[in-house]
Amino acid sequence: MKKFVLLFALAIAAPALAQRENDNPIPASGGALIMPKDQLPDPLEAGWADKKVCEVLQESDKFRALKCAFAPGEGHERHFHAPHFGYVVAGGKMRITDKAGVREQEITTGASWKSDGVDWHEALNIGDTTAVYIIVEPKGALK
Repeated sequence: MKKFVLLFALAIAAPALAQRENDNPIPASGGALIMPKDQLPDPLEAGWADKKVCEVLQESDKFRALKCAFAPGEGHERHFHAPHFGYVVAGGKMRITDKAGVREQEITTGASWKSDGVDWHEALNIGDTTAVYIIVEPKGALK
């Protein structure tokens, strides 16, 4: 029985291991952890090397506004995002990892975006300037 369980586990893991071509660290699952979204930290709880990278600017019963800063070589560990609006206070070059893979992206100062939420992603500042974002998350239905 133990041999069967081991063979079964190897059969399941083989496709993920085989996808590591070109030394790509992302497994076939897209790099997603096998854990529910509610067990990942939100952007405020997530940090980098045990250091907080986001702080609360304002919070009410209707919204929460965060300021997140990433010095060169710093990032944001794997986390999820609720629906939000974002604004780039200071741009930079980031390496972003999510279920689509790994990409490098130049983030422009003054850019903004809105999102219906992100199941998970992580980021690393690979530039030579500190990148700073404002993230505003509505709470519940806004009236």
